[in-house]
Amino acid sequence: MMPTQSAGAGRFADFDLTRVPSPCFVVDEVALAHNLAILQALGTAANANILLALKAFSMWELAPLISAHLDGCCASGLWEAKLARARFGGHVSTYAPAFKSDEIAEIAHLSDHVIVNTAQQAARFGAQIGAAQAELGLRVNPMHSEGQVAKYDPCAPGSRLGTPLPQLEGTLPEMVRGLHIHTLCEQDFAPLARTVDALVPFLDKVAAQLNWLNLGGGHLVTRPDYEREALGELINALTHKYGVRVYLELGTAVAFDAGILVGEVLDVMENDGAVAVLDVSATCHMPDVLEAPYRPALRDEQADGDGVRLAGPSCLAGDVIGTYGFSAPPQPGDRLAFLDQAHYSMVKTTTFNGVPLPALAVWNSDTDALRVVRAFDYADFEGRLS
Repeated sequence: MMPTQSAGAGRFADFDLTRVPSPCFVVDEVALAHNLAILQALGTAANANILLALKAFSMWELAPLISAHLDGCCASGLWEAKLARARFGGHVSTYAPAFKSDEIAEIAHLSDHVIVNTAQQAARFGAQIGAAQAELGLRVNPMHSEGQVAKYDPCAPGSRLGTPLPQLEGTLPEMVRGLHIHTLCEQDFAPLARTVDALVPFLDKVAAQLNWLNLGGGHLVTRPDYEREALGELINALTHKYGVRVYLELGTAVAFDAGILVGEVLDVMENDGAVAVLDVSATCHMPDVLEAPYRPALRDEQADGDGVRLAGPSCLAGDVIGTYGFSAPPQPGDRLAFLDQAHYSMVKTTTFNGVPLPALAVWNSDTDALRVVRAFDYADFEGRLS
């Protein structure tokens, strides 16, 4: 099981959970700005470009704040590329494991870098990408595994993410001007350093062809104990040795500990212990809880309290968030808050079983100003199907 990375409730410790509808994602723009300032300082010190990974956090209500600190976005396909260009601006880098022929021209028009997964896709789409004045990149698999969980490890055996280095035999397709790797998941500097060491022999052979090197994401740079100075030194060393511009694509690091998911207790039953049914669902609202799996941190949990299983309202028997300690049994109507839920949660929500989508709110923990920027209703559910 993957551990939660949350450092705690922070300023959310005193947030009145009844101020928002339930369920609701609440993002603290002050905490977000704190993370962004760290990333902007890193980019300046290391002379690197820091991009927002829209796949992790794409709340465009906060695009002006994000765009004031970062250099642009990385997209995972046409729709994210359109969102990046329309709402965020700056540099747009688009990668997908495979592109569709009827979308590549528009993707190339929207993007500054288009990163393909294989030499076959480079040959198939390289001319169209070049004609749109976008630079062609290739994602490679350095065949060096640092992942803690196989399904989140792009270097796991049989991975489809990136061309395995041995297949390239020390060369790159002629039109490629950039190299991309992404091998980490919410990790510190040391795994990146080891991955770069594994990549260096290949870089030594192809660097003369490259304008840029994209080190992908999974770097939890805004965690307090991350070795940011060492990361800056590595980026500078790569820049000077190979004459390339270095890019990072950060998602979790941007929104780390900047948001909570508020829910409400609907009922409490007994079956081999207390079970509280919430209006928050693991499968609908926090799918990584089941996919990783991991246990999200809960505000005000009592480590030595009575264990209560918290579960969602869907029909999936496994829609269980986890067992948490309470000093007194929760009651219907009580509000709860799961921590560090801004990234990779709101972008993955579904309406399975007709479970409503959480509202989206922005809070300023300095001024206490709060605004609900989106509330979803039946029309959003009905409109997804026909």
